[in-house]
Amino acid sequence: MGNDWRESRVGEVRSLIMRAEPDVVEEVKWRKPSNPDGVPTFSLDGLVCTVETYRDKIKVTFAKGASLPDPAKLFNASLGAGVRRAIDINETDALDADAFVALVQSAVALNRG
Repeated sequence: MGNDWRESRVGEVRSLIMRAEPDVVEEVKWRKPSNPDGVPTFSLDGLVCTVETYRDKIKVTFAKGASLPDPAKLFNASLGAGVRRAIDINETDALDADAFVALVQSAVALNRG
């Protein structure tokens, strides 16, 4: 991917996920010719979220986002989806670190039922 702003934003998101839940497991899935790097997935007792890189943004998709409390209104994409919700992050967007950490913790708690 090269060293661009998306790479640093993915690193920021990855570190927040690990801060929220140090036991989370990161795997790369769904490699294909159009996306040879694949998609980083983060799981703990089930899928928590995926992080996809696009030309103009990164997208953090929470597998069960529709069931999560989002008091800080981080979700700004896939709002009509039945189960998942996503956060699109552009180059200059500020990400509320504490709210994001809380969202990851809620997702893990939901997986643990």
